[in-house]
Amino acid sequence: MDRKKELKTRYKETPRPTGIYQIRNTANGKLLIGSSLNLDGSVNSNRFQLKMNCHRNSQLQQDWQTYGETSFTFEILEELKPADIQSPDCKEILNKLEEQWLLKLQPYGNKGYNKIPAK
Repeated sequence: MDRKKELKTRYKETPRPTGIYQIRNTANGKLLIGSSLNLDGSVNSNRFQLKMNCHRNSQLQQDWQTYGETSFTFEILEELKPADIQSPDCKEILNKLEEQWLLKLQPYGNKGYNKIPAK
């Protein structure tokens, strides 16, 4: 196997950091809580969408335009353990973890950018 193909295979087989992240507006304290099977990818994707003025969360996008990039931080709140990532129930574990963080931080209305979950 050539070196390039070997590196590509190794990259594909390497588990990505999985867990919960937040985008914090340091100017007004608002948060967006999210979960991802690829935390690095999600953080990069959110940052890129905000810079390109095409983020799916219009409130967050508007505040990004108002306060500027320097008023936002991207933070990892919690990562799943390797055993949980390998579990067939990984997505379910991730969803429950996100629910716990949403319940704890309540990032709705004046406190955040998340939509209030339907009951």
